[in-house]
Amino acid sequence: MNILLVFIVGGLLTFAMRFSFIYLLGRIALPDSVSRMLRLVPAAVLSAIVAPELLLHSGSFDLSPGNTRLLAGLLAVLVAWWTKNTLVTILVGFGFLLAAQLLFYP
Repeated sequence: MNILLVFIVGGLLTFAMRFSFIYLLGRIALPDSVSRMLRLVPAAVLSAIVAPELLLHSGSFDLSPGNTRLLAGLLAVLVAWWTKNTLVTILVGFGFLLAAQLLFYP
């Protein structure tokens, strides 16, 4: 019963925090500089999540050709730049990573 209460309270608090920003941003006019900065937040957060996964291999910094995640990430960046298609980028990056790991680490 306690775990259910924790889930419910946690969900309500998460909803309240997110809703408060949506509600307030709809009623308050933000300066242009703040609006421009807020548009960059998703890219910064995604970079902070993805970069360690690409650059760290077995707990250490790895830029070698043996780092299949880095190679797949670089290929995905090229495909994203060339096609501008998110689904194709994900499929090519994942496909390359899967193939490279099956070939190099059977």
